[in-house]
Amino acid sequence: MRKVDQFSLGRLTAQIFACFIAIASVCGAQERPPSGQVNTDFSRVYIFVDKSGVVGHQHAVEGKLASGELFQKEGREGKLTFDMQSFNADTPQAKKYLALENAVDEATRKKVNENMLGAEILNVKKYTTAKFEHVTIRPKNTTSKRQLPEYLLVGDFTLHEKTRRIEIPCDLEVKDGWHHYRGSFKILQSNYGIKPYSKMLGAVGVADELVIYGDIWVVPE
Repeated sequence: MRKVDQFSLGRLTAQIFACFIAIASVCGAQERPPSGQVNTDFSRVYIFVDKSGVVGHQHAVEGKLASGELFQKEGREGKLTFDMQSFNADTPQAKKYLALENAVDEATRKKVNENMLGAEILNVKKYTTAKFEHVTIRPKNTTSKRQLPEYLLVGDFTLHEKTRRIEIPCDLEVKDGWHHYRGSFKILQSNYGIKPYSKMLGAVGVADELVIYGDIWVVPE
């Protein structure tokens, strides 16, 4: 009986070990995302919103990406999808990133978000995403102020179902096993069918021009 028990126990142990190896292999494969994939947990979009009236505030907006992929390899196109419902005005992280120090109380911040996300401006219930598609990465053969190689992201930016060809200058830092792109571009809200917020005959309002900053982390190719 003892020999039979030892044999059975050994076979059971081997089976358990084999299952453990299989599970570990699957988990290990899942830990490494595909090359070119954007890490949406780390990546962020920040928007500087200037004021247009004599009264009001400048604002820093933070947003997330729903998905994305970027490739340096020639012939491969990338895509970034912005989660418009995630946009949040005057978060501590956005204000720090854009070095915006003006104080905005919580009641004002809540009102700004209501206006920004509502039907008159971003209308995020209807337009849940914005997209930067057919993106290619072109080296500029120059270095940035941070002494990093510079690139140009070229693609089609779609907001509120209106598309324009844009170019985004950025630099690239290789850090902790990731490709970290940082760059910015400007848009006019009116070019995308959005009327900039204004009230009190323009005494309170925001500028038509927005400056959009990308802070994107990508799995290297």
